Amino acid sequence: MNAASASASASASAPDVWPALAYPAWKGTLQTLQLWTQIVGKIRLSRSPWINHGWQVPLYVTSRGLGSSPIPDGSESFEIEFDFIGHRLACRSSRGDEAAFQLEPQCVADFHARIVRLLASIGIEVSIHGLPNEVPDPIPFAEDRIHADYDPDAAHRFWRALLQADRAFKLFRTGFVGKVSPVHFFWGSFDLAVTRFSGRRAPPHPGAPGLPDRVTRDAYSHEVSSAGFWPGNDAYPQAAFYAYAYPEPPGFRDATMPPGAAFDPAMGEYLLPYDTVRQAADPDALLQAFLAASYGAAADAGAWDRQALECALGRPGAPR
Repeated sequence: MNAASASASASASAPDVWPALAYPAWKGTLQTLQLWTQIVGKIRLSRSPWINHGWQVPLYVTSRGLGSSPIPDGSESFEIEFDFIGHRLACRSSRGDEAAFQLEPQCVADFHARIVRLLASIGIEVSIHGLPNEVPDPIPFAEDRIHADYDPDAAHRFWRALLQADRAFKLFRTGFVGKVSPVHFFWGSFDLAVTRFSGRRAPPHPGAPGLPDRVTRDAYSHEVSSAGFWPGNDAYPQAAFYAYAYPEPPGFRDATMPPGAAFDPAMGEYLLPYDTVRQAADPDALLQAFLAASYGAAADAGAWDRQALECALGRPGAPR
């Protein structure tokens, strides 16, 4: 192989850093994956002590996909990972046990049965609440034979997009010394999010579809400025970065945003289409500008103590 051929081959095999995510093309896989991740998330939920704002329930972006982090199992632990490189659902325990099955087209009912059997094979018995959350017309997991799509390429592209969002959100997170959430993936709403807190109590949340009121009110017990990445749904069929404030202070939606971002009254939040970011000359710079501007809108309109809460973005090896 000559140098030109080698260069072309390397370019063709290099990962697409900001891959295309056309919602209509992978809608079936998205909907199935949301339900599969809810099953894994509910397993974590069933074993984990409650943390404020429901922070014990999310999944996390890993170097191969989405993982649960360690889940308590008596004096031991186990973890579950969606591997979107090898396309496997893998379970590992602190006792050294490992088991996996292939991620492939299969209905939600079969996936549910397989993961229960898989965990039982390494000595872990699980029982979860069997109805999905935050989806229209939920079907019990054990009865859902409708959602069965799995396109490996689409799942891989989604994970690659999550990888970039996770990296950007983690950098943005470092510029705040007040209370701030981890960067985590909520399987109910199927989005990656990071949330900053003013430190003040919020009025009781009015509730949200698909969740018990007590859960929503715990999540929004204090004033927040939250940002995230979401792959879209039928009502908004495109991936986007979003930002909102709760409670929304007067003037929040009137702030100036970077090019391509705007407040969407129907959604009640600022939106920056994912395609606008991936096609930008400097995607990272545009995304950081959106995160900073939308947070600034919440902090200024809500009269946060910005001097006490903010700091410069973090750098490796440089303590505050």
